[in-house]
Amino acid sequence: MTKFASAVRFRTKPDQEGAFISDFKNRPSFDGAEIMRLVRTGDRTFLSYVEWESEEKLAAARSGMIAFLDSFRDKLEELSPELGVTDPVSGPIIAEE
Repeated sequence: MTKFASAVRFRTKPDQEGAFISDFKNRPSFDGAEIMRLVRTGDRTFLSYVEWESEEKLAAARSGMIAFLDSFRDKLEELSPELGVTDPVSGPIIAEE
């Protein structure tokens, strides 16, 4: 069975970085999520990265992940008019060590 990964790019509002990090650290658990990380990629910019047991587990968790995102959406700054406040991607893991 192929593992899957999902990643979401965020940028916080200037005064919301600490609250956003706290919200992420207190996130719910998602069935099938094997690794969940929050990476600081720059000034107020972050990447959330999750490795999943399978595409099915990722799909089953999607509504819960959206609800989690909705809980801190007000702390995020728009990335672009096309993207809104998040830039999500997902797909199969094709190489790992």
